[in-house]
Amino acid sequence: MEELLKINHSVAWQATQKLHIDPDMFLSWTWQMNHQIRSLEQAESFFGLNDQERQGFIQNKDIFEIGITPYYAFLSARNGGHLAMQKQVLPSTKEFIDPDGLEDPLHEKNQSPVKEVVHIYPDRVAFCVAQLCPVYCRYCFRKRRDKEHGLHFHRHVIKQGLEYIASQTSISDVLITGGDPFLASDEAIESLISALRDISHVKIIRFGTRTPVALPYRLTKKFTQMLKRYHPIWVNTHFNCQEEITPDAALALANLSDAGIPLGNQSVLLRGVNDSWDKLASLCRQLTYHRVRPYYMFHANLVQGTQHLRVPIKTGLELIRNLRGKISGFAIPSYILDTPSGKIPLNERNILDIDGNDVLLESNHGEIWREKNAWI
Repeated sequence: MEELLKINHSVAWQATQKLHIDPDMFLSWTWQMNHQIRSLEQAESFFGLNDQERQGFIQNKDIFEIGITPYYAFLSARNGGHLAMQKQVLPSTKEFIDPDGLEDPLHEKNQSPVKEVVHIYPDRVAFCVAQLCPVYCRYCFRKRRDKEHGLHFHRHVIKQGLEYIASQTSISDVLITGGDPFLASDEAIESLISALRDISHVKIIRFGTRTPVALPYRLTKKFTQMLKRYHPIWVNTHFNCQEEITPDAALALANLSDAGIPLGNQSVLLRGVNDSWDKLASLCRQLTYHRVRPYYMFHANLVQGTQHLRVPIKTGLELIRNLRGKISGFAIPSYILDTPSGKIPLNERNILDIDGNDVLLESNHGEIWREKNAWI
């Protein structure tokens, strides 16, 4: 990652100059994880916190993990602050106001035949091997896992999951997720991939990660070249706003792309982050410039503590409609509502009715789903 320090507008270069941090330390992904911003005192040194955020640190710390890499903290705090980024990671007392929020909105616990293997679709599973994250997004739909300690690359959990996947010959596609599955040693990750490649019916291995966004220094050439040896490997990342696409992030994405790894992006529609046409269009354009296809734009789940971040479905439909004809078709993500029975594309065809402020939708399986208080 030495080349980053030669780019005087990279986050690494600016941070090492302003914060007087040793460059080698700042560019180390393990140093970044060991120095996450977790306390109110640490946050005050980076951000101009308001009263709701200060109280959020005091009251929310035992409800959902707080953690922000110095990279992401510096990026979101510089030049007066990128509010679109801060909204995603800073706790707030608003998280206590959410009468509709659920602990497990996708009922993943009920659809896990063995611990941390979510099997909803017949041909693929989500294998939740990780618990740690470079940043703990306040809208995370897996907040419940924060209360279950010791799940990060737990040997028994991984062994049990591999045995289940090997026993189900219908499974051809494995999504490795968490948490963030790239927050482990190269050796641990390669061991997992190698074990999956030993299962003959597993053809596709995918990773869901936010490291390009919040910890780009993890994605070294050495690491991405290791992934290349196990193709086909796919990676979906999670940029929510164009401010997150920095020279540092661009280099991480290039390392992945140059290793022949197809990249997709799954954003979440969030209030004050990407809920306007210009913000969303800018994000989608920037992603395609860096060889990342905007794949999904998720409607925010009904997870506890997220009412202040959720955007009405009506607004989301209007945003997607406004993108048509104005940016390239392959740069327009599919607007998706994730439900316990699978993903439902949000479009006029799938919306059956508006009942008060509830939205009635039909899934691809013909099931009727009611999304509460989601229309306006």
